[in-house]
Amino acid sequence: MRKTLLMSALMLTLAACQSSEAPQQAAAPAPAPATEPAPAPAPVTPPMAVSSPEFLAKLDGVIAGAQRDPANVARDGFRHPRETLAFFGLNSGQRVIEITPGGGWYTEILAPALKDEGSYVAAIINPESVSNERAKEYYTKSNQGFRDKLAGNPDAYGSAEVLEFDMSAPNFGEDRSADLVVTFRNVHNWVGNDSVQGMFQGFYNVLKPGGVLGVVEHRAAADDTRELKDVARSGYFPEALVIEMAEKAGFKLAEKSEINANPADTKDHPNGVWTLPPSLNMKDVPEADHAKYQAMGESDRMTLKFVKPAQ
Repeated sequence: MRKTLLMSALMLTLAACQSSEAPQQAAAPAPAPATEPAPAPAPVTPPMAVSSPEFLAKLDGVIAGAQRDPANVARDGFRHPRETLAFFGLNSGQRVIEITPGGGWYTEILAPALKDEGSYVAAIINPESVSNERAKEYYTKSNQGFRDKLAGNPDAYGSAEVLEFDMSAPNFGEDRSADLVVTFRNVHNWVGNDSVQGMFQGFYNVLKPGGVLGVVEHRAAADDTRELKDVARSGYFPEALVIEMAEKAGFKLAEKSEINANPADTKDHPNGVWTLPPSLNMKDVPEADHAKYQAMGESDRMTLKFVKPAQ
């Protein structure tokens, strides 16, 4: 009897324990980590062209060629054409646009170098696109002189193209059609026409992705606080502002060079850059100072290479 009571009590105790414990559920599996979409591949900009040794050998021959005006050859020590064009990546097979070539200093080199192995385009201002009558007369005369220069030596310049553009809406050809755009000592001229930013946008539009814009310009002193138009009237232009305008148009600064620097240029001349060689404008300059400006040499110049990124 006692044994039966003990067994009953034990069974009641076990039943009570089981009823007081909540049934255990199997743990839910941990959620799988969210799968993030793979990042889109970054656009790849084609590599910038590099002047080949073979092309540089040809360029050396062109620079030494008889088609060049001896007065232009005399300026090579300040303008460094071989080094400058190699820095910009000039090479055979390229379509190269030179902006407002003036009397054709660089045309004497670029057009023959690209003949039969690329194309050279001289972009000149359409005189009808400027409102100032004096400027219109100047461009009309200058353009005719440039065309006469090309026509006078068809062996050297026969394949050169001439393109007239409107200063108010610069268009330098079909979009993405050029490999290299170059401009030499011109940026300050566009300030008076309020066309600087439009010019840089035109350069950007005509270049292929990976194409290069090469700029050489008289470099203003970094601490020059004058109004931009006053600085530009002296022929100089702020380097930082050239970079800013190019980047605003979409370019990226690829590299700077001091190829055309002249630390001797004090940039405070009575008649701006034209006080210096080759112009040597000595109006109102004491005769005693003439030799000083002659010895100073040509202006200090920035040399900037920009690239158009992939779009």
